[in-house]
Amino acid sequence: MKHFFILMSTVTLLLASCNQIKKHETTMTTPKTDSLYFKSGYSNVNGLKMYYEIHGEGKPLVLIHGGGSTVQTSFGRIIPLLAKHRQIIGVELQAHGRTTDRGTDLSFEQDAEDVATLLKNLDVKQADVFGFSNGANTALQIAISYPQFVNKVIAGSPLCKRNGAFPQFWDFMKNATIDQMPQQYKDEYKKVAPDPNHLQTMHDRCVKRMVEFKDWPDEKIKSVKAPTLLIFADKDVATPEHAVELYRLIPNCELAIIPGGHGTYIGEITTLTDTIQDKDFVVPMIEGFLNKK
Repeated sequence: MKHFFILMSTVTLLLASCNQIKKHETTMTTPKTDSLYFKSGYSNVNGLKMYYEIHGEGKPLVLIHGGGSTVQTSFGRIIPLLAKHRQIIGVELQAHGRTTDRGTDLSFEQDAEDVATLLKNLDVKQADVFGFSNGANTALQIAISYPQFVNKVIAGSPLCKRNGAFPQFWDFMKNATIDQMPQQYKDEYKKVAPDPNHLQTMHDRCVKRMVEFKDWPDEKIKSVKAPTLLIFADKDVATPEHAVELYRLIPNCELAIIPGGHGTYIGEITTLTDTIQDKDFVVPMIEGFLNKK
């Protein structure tokens, strides 16, 4: 079940200016123990009260979490590293974390629209986008539906075809229960959600999206025009063969397959161990790709 929830993700595009917040948004500022700039707030987005947080300064990079997750459970370990040189904008998608639920099923198309709307609200003209797991699908969908917002895309462990995962994954999804959800996800949700009692609703929406998952047509994948970096683990939810398939379909694409499991290359919360260090993460690869002319 851990792999399933990390596999679902949320959407993100980049903020060009974090200082221009519209009147219909609520902002909060939280002091940090280090010297990095930090701000968090909410924006009214397509019927949601959508949470976002901003770390550091510089060229913006939007982070989109995985399914069942939050900004911190997906990216908490690498945000301080990325924020040394960039403005990091983390978002939380419908029914996830601090963001409210609009009472509808989840879809990558709607997540992409929500992130694009958030960027409009924040007067963000263009950004780099980094999505993990289901968030990687959302990042790719943003590049397809709202290319004007996207500079470069980093898609970590996306899954775009049913045959891109082992059949056991889909069989498991049909009978998924909240008892199988990683405890770290449940604890974080209950800590930050507007209504902790909606955990079951979030779980059920995530499961339904995967049970009803349909293949992305090749032509849709080929329509991603932004320079794209695909990152997979060699023991990921998606197979290495699927990684290569996406690499061949996306026109301007680079591919990295890293030893490890789903999310180990960014320190996703369920993969952390006592021995893992910052040097084990792919931050230098990400920065190299984003800085490339």
